[in-house]
Amino acid sequence: MQRPIRIGTRGSDLALAQANTVASLITKAHHLEEGALEIVPIKTSGDLLQEQRLSEVGGKGLFTKEIEEALYDKRIDMAVHSMKDMPTELPPGLIIDCVLEREDPRDAFISPAARSIETLPQGAKFGTSSLRRAAQILAQRPDLEIVQFRGNVGTRLKKLEDGVASATLLAMAGLNRLGMPEVATDPVPVEKMIPAVAQGIVGIERRVEDEEIAHILSPIHHVETAIVMAAERTFLAALDGSCRTPLAAHAVYEKGRIRFRGQILTPDGKIVHTAERDGSPALSAALGADAASELKAKGGPEFFATW
Repeated sequence: MQRPIRIGTRGSDLALAQANTVASLITKAHHLEEGALEIVPIKTSGDLLQEQRLSEVGGKGLFTKEIEEALYDKRIDMAVHSMKDMPTELPPGLIIDCVLEREDPRDAFISPAARSIETLPQGAKFGTSSLRRAAQILAQRPDLEIVQFRGNVGTRLKKLEDGVASATLLAMAGLNRLGMPEVATDPVPVEKMIPAVAQGIVGIERRVEDEEIAHILSPIHHVETAIVMAAERTFLAALDGSCRTPLAAHAVYEKGRIRFRGQILTPDGKIVHTAERDGSPALSAALGADAASELKAKGGPEFFATW
């Protein structure tokens, strides 16, 4: 490839950090010279709509539409995404068959007012636009008031500083990638709060027919992360998951086995159902699908009507 390899990404500090990590890994894997790669920031609809819930304005696809159009138009050669922002179905002709090793999947509790969720003052305002996080917080602390809290990491931290809310949750992975782990007041164990599907995983999207890019990406693909992601994203797809649905899933690859936990909640956090699976890595996707079937049965039609 004579021209630079163009890597498309959103323009936030976190998105650019992730794209630069991908560029660095590719450079090292192929011993490329400086200038062989170009980062192309792309403004998405999701970046422009900062005050509403994603569920109200179009869902996760708002963070990918313009980037995927650039892939189709061959203005970029690959696109770097946070996999937790990706819809379960990709547009025709596009594929994600390369993921980086998973970062810390935990949510980070951040507050100037308390050391933990449990010690927040009665009736405190909790800032989040995530239906999952809101439902999980209300399940633990039904007295708290949920306030809308969208924007990039810096924007949300500023809202916290300005007193818009007493606390919030951010992904520990994002804080680590930005070199800001100390911002976390209390990283929440996954046993206590199951994270979003694929939280902490970066994926690289490409055109299906572009074998040259497939070859370039092959050495940086992390197989174990892809295996656990398959369980989580299959679970999400089986439940017709989107940002309109409070659900969570987390899988780990340990000692040659996959351990999976999935959860569905009503938006008010009053009803919570959890399913667990353990099995062979070859059955990863099946484990996620089976757990979803169990939760569909547990919830029943009335539960899903709340979504």
